[in-house]
Amino acid sequence: MRHGSVDTSLLRQGAHSPSYFALSRSMGPDAKEKLADFCIPCNPYFPTPDMFAKLSESLVDILKYYPSDSGTITKQLCQVLRLHPQTVAMANGSTELITWIDHLLIKESVAIPIPTFGRWTDQPMETGKRVDMYPLQERDNFALNLDHYISFIRSRGSRVAVICNVNNPDGNYIPRREVIRFMDQLTDLDLVVIDESFIDFVDAERYPSVGPDAVIRPNVVVLKSLGKNFGLHGIRFGYMIANPAITAKIGKALPKWNLNSLAESVVFMLKDYEAEYRESLRLLSRDRMRMAESLMRVPGLTVYPSQGNFILIKVPGNWNGVDMRDHLISQHGVYVRECGNKLGMTSQFLRLVVRPEDDVAKLIDGMATYERTLRPEPHYVSYNDDPLTGDLPITGTGIMNLGSLSSAGSLPSGGGQYSDGGYSTGAYSNGSYQNPPPTTPLPERRSRRPVYNGHNGHNGHNGSNGYNGMAAAR
Repeated sequence: MRHGSVDTSLLRQGAHSPSYFALSRSMGPDAKEKLADFCIPCNPYFPTPDMFAKLSESLVDILKYYPSDSGTITKQLCQVLRLHPQTVAMANGSTELITWIDHLLIKESVAIPIPTFGRWTDQPMETGKRVDMYPLQERDNFALNLDHYISFIRSRGSRVAVICNVNNPDGNYIPRREVIRFMDQLTDLDLVVIDESFIDFVDAERYPSVGPDAVIRPNVVVLKSLGKNFGLHGIRFGYMIANPAITAKIGKALPKWNLNSLAESVVFMLKDYEAEYRESLRLLSRDRMRMAESLMRVPGLTVYPSQGNFILIKVPGNWNGVDMRDHLISQHGVYVRECGNKLGMTSQFLRLVVRPEDDVAKLIDGMATYERTLRPEPHYVSYNDDPLTGDLPITGTGIMNLGSLSSAGSLPSGGGQYSDGGYSTGAYSNGSYQNPPPTTPLPERRSRRPVYNGHNGHNGHNGSNGYNGMAAAR
């Protein structure tokens, strides 16, 4: 069923996803309400309905009156976070802070692992800085080896080093003690930036943030994104933690009223909803585990472990990530992030935001229907039914019984073998199904029945394409 007339050209217009508003304008009003958003990384359980109701009640005043100055809002946030106001600077989103860090603190060069959030490479390149990109390896699940990264920084002579922890889009997390060691080995650099925009979603350890450690170091900045944590991207508010000298330098550059009234209203509500926020993180952690388990049941998908509110997957080699993305949104109302425009990735990778189970079922159903579109149309030949038994004398190249794939991985017929690769760190290893040897072609007969030709590797499952039996399973 189609979900509105979606303008998929919007999905091809830059390094970042189109806004929700641009996308919804190209969809029908009913389709917009049913959109399952696996693209924009936010918290589906926060703010609570009660918080939204209170904001709605105050909407006229919020839109009508000026906000307080940024210092007043920052002091209130620091009370909630238990931080000293002189160590915090708030801005209109963490991206604004990246801009000011580039203008004021990055003088000549910056090292950054890729793939990662695009503004960390784009912003300094736009201002003529040298960007030393350290490529993360697919064979390592895109995990960052800090010792190798430090060696890279030294060999390139980079003056600023950045790591994103949790990293977007792969979801990898570096333990806090390792990040502290990284900071302490680079005290001679102009700046070390730890982007913790997704750190609140980590459940691997209780206190993952190095924010309190940054304030006692001479050259460390920690970035935070309230929009991602609280599910409120539209407000545009983020903050940084550093020693008072660094925050003062950034703070002087920021406009006095750089935060809006809606951001102020949310910040002053937070102290009353701390328990609800913690519960939202618990629910999201549960959903992340369930969603990963569901995705790992899809034959051919590689599912990467994540500590963020998103999961990175790699689709099988004969799938096209761009085509599947367009199919999902136009036919199923499922919006996903295809990563072909991220440095260090290809369109075979998709980042999927963690969603509740009903939405995940919708996503996987859309993947299944996309997979069926890849099967070739059957061609027909004629033959005679056996006049005595009614049995069909089926022989020929690549004939396959479209039955179900057993849990052991064997195909019900066709003469080939499915080699079950099993799980490897949450990812499938592809097996292959070999064509049976050629036999005598079917003779001309009276009636018609579809015969699946094995020449293209889908119906006879030619093992050269590494495709692991999904067609036989459906």
